[in-house]
Amino acid sequence: MNNKLLLWGMGVLLAFVLLFVLIYYYNQPGYTGSITNYGVEMPKQYTLHGIDVSRYQQNINWNRVQKMRSKGIQLQFVFIKATESTGIVDVNFHYNWQHAQEVNLTRGAYHYFTANDDVQSQAKLFCNTVNLHSGDLPPVVDVEKLFNNTPEALRKKLKDFLIILENHYHCKPIIYTFSSFYTDHLGDAFNEYPLWVAHYFKPNSPRTRRPWQFWQHADRGRVDGIRSKVDLNVFNGSKADFNKIIIP
Repeated sequence: MNNKLLLWGMGVLLAFVLLFVLIYYYNQPGYTGSITNYGVEMPKQYTLHGIDVSRYQQNINWNRVQKMRSKGIQLQFVFIKATESTGIVDVNFHYNWQHAQEVNLTRGAYHYFTANDDVQSQAKLFCNTVNLHSGDLPPVVDVEKLFNNTPEALRKKLKDFLIILENHYHCKPIIYTFSSFYTDHLGDAFNEYPLWVAHYFKPNSPRTRRPWQFWQHADRGRVDGIRSKVDLNVFNGSKADFNKIIIP
């Protein structure tokens, strides 16, 4: 009886050790195993799917990202964090920017806007960091907080930032924000700009009054070649519509 209990206990311990080893290796940088799905229910009524990344995704295996297929869905575009405030360049931006292009993912770059910092310095940092080329997506400004500004002051500063980027890149920048933030603080002042809206785990579309181009529908996706969770996005339109917004 004691021998049977001992063998049973050793078997349980071995199973836990094997499970720990599998989890450990799965979470190492450069992991190249396969993930059978994207970790969330993907909205299937959209044909163009993508992700957005920053240093928080650490070292990405872009070949694995590009090769991943799940239930007929393939990732086709990526937004990459470039800059923040007046002096922060994402440590993984240049690596991600180069390798995303090498695997033929349509790429876009975004700036995290801090409205309590100098607008011109923020725009200069982004423009000096990001060289956009034919086939890239327009520049993106990520605006999520008031930073002790009134909504009116935020709108003025954001408008100034967008104008600088538009004059530099000769295209309308994309605004990224949460659906509630857009409604509460931006109003109708930016309806002429393309919108990338975040609203998680809705079955069909984000809750927003105005037309949108991109929807960040989940913040806990799993993608082959990326060790951590990642944001998942869709484009609202056909491939022909998508081609109309990229830089010619």
